Amino acid sequence: MSPRTGGARSEWERHADVVIVGAGIAGLTAALRAHARGLKVIVVRKAAHGDTATALAQGGVAVVDGSVPSDSVPRHFGDTVAAGGGLVDGHAATVILTEGAEAIRRLRARGAHFDEGPDGLLRTREGGHSERRIIHAGGDATGAEIQRALNHASRRLTVLDHHNVVAIGVAAGEVTGVSVVDTTGARGLIHASTVVLATGGIGQLYAVTTNPGSATADGIALALRAGATVTDVEFIQFHPTMLYSPTGSGTRPLISEAVRGEGGRLVDIDGRAVTDGDPRGDLAPRDVVARAIATRMRETDAAHVYLDARSINGFAQRFPTIATLCAREGIDPQSDLIPVAPGAHYHCGGVMTDVNGASSIPGLYAVGETARTGLHGANRLASNSLLEAIVVGERVGAAVVSRVGRAISSWVETQWSEPAGSTLPRVVLQRMMSQQAGVVRDETGLSCAANTLADAVASQGVYEDQNLHLTASAIIAAARWRRETRGSHTRRDFPYTDPECARSIPISLRDGMISLDSLEATARV
Repeated sequence: MSPRTGGARSEWERHADVVIVGAGIAGLTAALRAHARGLKVIVVRKAAHGDTATALAQGGVAVVDGSVPSDSVPRHFGDTVAAGGGLVDGHAATVILTEGAEAIRRLRARGAHFDEGPDGLLRTREGGHSERRIIHAGGDATGAEIQRALNHASRRLTVLDHHNVVAIGVAAGEVTGVSVVDTTGARGLIHASTVVLATGGIGQLYAVTTNPGSATADGIALALRAGATVTDVEFIQFHPTMLYSPTGSGTRPLISEAVRGEGGRLVDIDGRAVTDGDPRGDLAPRDVVARAIATRMRETDAAHVYLDARSINGFAQRFPTIATLCAREGIDPQSDLIPVAPGAHYHCGGVMTDVNGASSIPGLYAVGETARTGLHGANRLASNSLLEAIVVGERVGAAVVSRVGRAISSWVETQWSEPAGSTLPRVVLQRMMSQQAGVVRDETGLSCAANTLADAVASQGVYEDQNLHLTASAIIAAARWRRETRGSHTRRDFPYTDPECARSIPISLRDGMISLDSLEATARV
């Protein structure tokens, strides 16, 4: 149930050193590190434990720890840059990839168990990677194991379940706390000098997504309303191989790249190879594969292509989660082709931060999919997201210690005012974004979407719908500006990459309107 906004004053107040908004891998990692440093931490999450994108993650964690002689951080860096479409921040990538091994050690110390063999941790290779550096848990249940371990490690933290943060307090240019509301509409205030946004992604902007129902772009919308800068929001990664269902909508399971890494092949409805035009084949980066699938679907007038995994011996043992998901659809991967199609999966952009998670507002941090550190650039390399969440989560938890004891300015809670105009139901918004701001875009569709958003407002009173509406407006504005094809942003009317556009576009909210800030391009690799 989505909380409804309203004008009621707060019914309770609390105080903390830091408020963590979200309880997936990024939020709980930051919370545990801060708590270990002696900070008073309050975690706010919209649902009970486990309803996170982390828990759904089938893929693993890409990490270089010296156990593979032919691999190195520079090689991992090169793969990350190759996938990132010219917008990877070199400093952020170096820091995050270098600190990955230590972050995994900490995660294992907190109770996470990864798959092992006679020679140590088992490793696979996924799309865009030049080496077998991906570690997994439970075969294809890595996220579920990480979430389990972090939930257990966090049992002594103060956690508010079924609460939405509806506003970030800012006074004298610094964070003062958050306003929250529960499912009954009761409101509360948490006073804190530091707020960490770890709310996950934006998948519920689209009709079909791998994301859970909680992925309603809350972090980006909260940051924009607080005055923070977001960037790279036009870069939305569509996972190439979501399990297709003729009646499927909403959250759908994905078929991990690891299946292709172990020999699975993509073929169209006529049995022809889908990615034969790329030397990397089915292990090309996600944007390349998703674009190839979308193009072939259009050429063959088909709703999907197929993943042929029949050559993989012991499929059910290697991929137990995927085997179970397929069985529910009446598919046996050992004898049947698996129907797949692209779906909204990961947001490469987000709140603009440094590698410590610090945003443009003192006291406001972001981490995980909510943040944009620069690691992913225009397109995320497979299995780099969990790595980033762990590494930057640790760094955020350490960095917020510096704000302990700061005086908090008084915060006068503002009343919520409903926007005027006709409403835009979520299902209509999702259909519009899927059709006009999906895998392939053009000015005709984007301008139509912009006009629709300008002429309507989100469902009145439903806070999450308002977050989706605001974030959609930012995405459409950035996608219209980027008149080129780069990474996960594909323009049918501008099919080539423009060197003049090799920059990230800062976006802010000014007088209630989305503003694309004009800044000089920063160095990218």
